[in-house]
Amino acid sequence: MTMTTRTRIARLRTIALTGIATTGAAAAALTLMPANAQAAEMTQAHVSSAVTASSNSSHTQKSGSANNLDGWIKQSLQIMKAKGIPGSYEGLKRNIMRESGGNPTAQNNWDVNAKQGTPSKGLLQVIDPTFNAYHVAGTAHSVTDPVANITAAANYAAHRYGSIDNVNSAY
Repeated sequence: MTMTTRTRIARLRTIALTGIATTGAAAAALTLMPANAQAAEMTQAHVSSAVTASSNSSHTQKSGSANNLDGWIKQSLQIMKAKGIPGSYEGLKRNIMRESGGNPTAQNNWDVNAKQGTPSKGLLQVIDPTFNAYHVAGTAHSVTDPVANITAAANYAAHRYGSIDNVNSAY
C-alpha cells in the first residue's frame, strides 16, 4: 500500500468515526431531552441558570462529592446503599432527566397535583406529601434539596415499584 493510499484510508476512517460520533452525540442529546410536559415547559436558559445557581448554592453536599448532578446522584446512592434502598446510577439519572432535565429547582405548576395545591418539585418531581412520607433520615428536610429529593423519590419508588430502576415513565 502506498503512503497516499494509507493517508486516504486514515482520512476516511476519521470522517467515518466523526460521523458516528456526531450521530451518537445527537442520539444522546435526544435521549437526554426531557420527555414529559412539565420538563419540556422549562426553557434551556432556565435550566442552565438554575443548574448554575444550584451549583453555587448551599444544597446538601457530602465531603468529596461534587455539587452537581453527578455528585448528587452519587451521594444519594451512598445513602440508599446504607439504608437498603435499591437503585442504580443509570436508573436515577434516566428518571431525573425525564422528570426535570436535571434542574433541582424545577416545579410543575400545571398537572393535577399542582391544581390541587401540591406541585411536583425538584430533580425527581416529588410532591410534598410523598416527600414527607418517604424522606430518608440523614438528608435535608427540603423537597428541593437535590440529595434529599433523589433519595426520597428512590425510597418511594422502591416501596411502590421495587426500585427506581423499574420506573420508565411518570410515577
